[in-house]
Amino acid sequence: MDPEAVAKASAEAMYAADVASRSLGITIDAVAPGRATATMMVRADMLNGHAIGHGGFVFLLADTAFAFACNSYGTPTVAAGADVEFLEPVREGDVLTAVAVERVRRGRAGVYDVTVTRPDGTVVAEFRGRSRAIPPR
Repeated sequence: MDPEAVAKASAEAMYAADVASRSLGITIDAVAPGRATATMMVRADMLNGHAIGHGGFVFLLADTAFAFACNSYGTPTVAAGADVEFLEPVREGDVLTAVAVERVRRGRAGVYDVTVTRPDGTVVAEFRGRSRAIPPR
């Protein structure tokens, strides 16, 4: 299978099993080797006590794009760690897009950057994830 087909097949299998992302309305809009784009609309049940989007949901969206990017090679891969910088608050009704891009992949380890934006291009969060390939079960 060519790399694009492997990425697409991996994403389809992961999404079918990803109850968390599906239940939050996250969609996977694009996937390619080492890259993925995920989208989510901020709902009322995602707001915190300040009536802004809870950072955990923004992190989850970025983490989802990261997961699909690092699993795009057909090898089971998990997060070894991640950091996020919240740059702007998000509000109910905001449609957020997370674009994950592989920075380096060596052996079983990888580093991926994810930028989360609103439709107008405003960057609301920057996420860096570190991945680790695991043996298949």
